Amino acid sequence: MIERLTSKQANEVLAFLSQRPIHTVCLAGFVRDNGLESPLNRGSFYGYRNEAGELEGVALIGHATLLETRTDRALEAFAQKAQQCRNAFMIMGEQERVAEFWAYYSAEGQQMRLACRELLLAKNEPAELCQEVLGLRLATLDDLELTMPVHAVMAEAESGINPLETDPEGFRKRCARRIEQGRTWVLMKDGALVFKADIQSETPDITYLEGVWVNPQLRGRDIGLTCLKQLEQTLLEHTSSVCLLVNEQNQEAQTFYRRAGYSLHAHYDTIFL
Repeated sequence: MIERLTSKQANEVLAFLSQRPIHTVCLAGFVRDNGLESPLNRGSFYGYRNEAGELEGVALIGHATLLETRTDRALEAFAQKAQQCRNAFMIMGEQERVAEFWAYYSAEGQQMRLACRELLLAKNEPAELCQEVLGLRLATLDDLELTMPVHAVMAEAESGINPLETDPEGFRKRCARRIEQGRTWVLMKDGALVFKADIQSETPDITYLEGVWVNPQLRGRDIGLTCLKQLEQTLLEHTSSVCLLVNEQNQEAQTFYRRAGYSLHAHYDTIFL
C-alpha cells in the first residue's frame, strides 16, 4: 500500500494536494520547487494507495515530516515508515492529525525533544496602504550576511537549535538558494536590516510566509506592518491567499498579524525530535 513516489507521479501528487491547498502548501511547494526526487527535499516522498490504486495519502518523511492523509490507515502506515527514519528533526501538521500520528509513531520512533502549538493564520485580501515603503525589495546575495543570522536566531527561538551552529554550510546554502529563487524580501536603511520576510512555499492558491522580522530598535512605529501590507499587495497579485504560522505563546506576534488583517484558520502542532 505504501510506495516511494517518483518524478513521473508529480502531476498526480499535485492534484491530490490541491484539494486542501492551505494545509498542503509546504508539501506542494517542495514538489513544485524540487520535484519528488531531490536531495533538496531532505527526505523522501511516499504515497499510500487503496486497493483501487487511488492515493489516500502523501507524505514527506525526512528532516521535516509532513503529511496529507484522507484515511487513518494511511496515517498509521506513514507513522510506521517514519519510525525507520532516524535523522528526522520535526513533525508538523494539523493538531488532531499530529496527535494521531504520534500515537502510532512514538512507541518505536525518536523521542520528543520539544513540542509547540501554532496558529495557522490566513489573509485573502490586501490591506489598503496609507503610504508606500520606499526600498522594500527582493534580497540579493549581498544581503546574505545580514539576513542569514536573523533567520537562524528565529529558528532557534522556535526549535531550540541554531542551524548556524549545527549545520553552518548547509544552512548558508539554503538561505542563499532562497534568495536566488526570489523568495526573500528586505528593507535596508544605512546598511542595517530593517525588515525581512521569506516565502517558504508558493502555489497558485497559497503563499506561505515565514521569518517575518522587524528590527527591534524600530518596533512600535508600524514600519513592519506597512512593509508586510505592501508585500502582501505584491503577493496577492498572483496567489489567492497568504498564510503563516505563529506560536500560540507569542502574543506580540499574534497582535501584529491581527492588526495586519490575518484571521485564524486552524491549530497546528510541531514536534521537534
